[in-house]
Amino acid sequence: MPPLSLLVFDWDGTLMDSTGTIAYAIQRAFDDVGLPVPSERDARFVIGYGLKEAMAYLAPGADEASITRIVDAYRVHYLAQDQALVLFDGVRDYLPQLRDAGYTLAVATGKSRVGLDRALASTGLGGEFLVTRTADEAFSKPHPAMLEYIVDFAAADAAATLMIGDTTHDLQMAINAGTHSAAMSYGAHPLDDLLPLSPLAHFDHFGLLARWLLEARA
Repeated sequence: MPPLSLLVFDWDGTLMDSTGTIAYAIQRAFDDVGLPVPSERDARFVIGYGLKEAMAYLAPGADEASITRIVDAYRVHYLAQDQALVLFDGVRDYLPQLRDAGYTLAVATGKSRVGLDRALASTGLGGEFLVTRTADEAFSKPHPAMLEYIVDFAAADAAATLMIGDTTHDLQMAINAGTHSAAMSYGAHPLDDLLPLSPLAHFDHFGLLARWLLEARA
């Protein structure tokens, strides 16, 4: 395992158990506007993209007005369940331990700034992260800009940075930015899709990731 100093977490499907809710809201949004409803697998595939990019991917050829209608309908369905979402087991306990062990913590997410700030406030995790970056502040994953900004802001080395996520978009972004990655197999994308992108390791529970990182600092 290479020496690591900066840990960059995806949010949905990595820290928060929200992928089922997101996929459901996407499907209901398409139904509301009268477009073919994507499969759950397809709805899960676009988690991690910016919201407009996700809907455009699922509705190829749709004009901007149609994409806006889908996005607006999605927000209605998602916000109806937003307050019921919870962090994955271990996240609340282990993030402070990782910070205290000397790691710098950050977030790179496909959420909007408004959505991430709402999630950080509701979970009380905002103070754990040096920097956060969202899809409306940079190109959508897997473009490296979001991750490159975080590395620069933290005055870190890409070779000492670990991108932690549950989608191929997270792992491909890490490749594009020249960082390492770790795959979380309990989120939006199946492990069989994540492994070809050569993560340093993969985990089926957040606590296993955290203990692996803490042991490296012991």
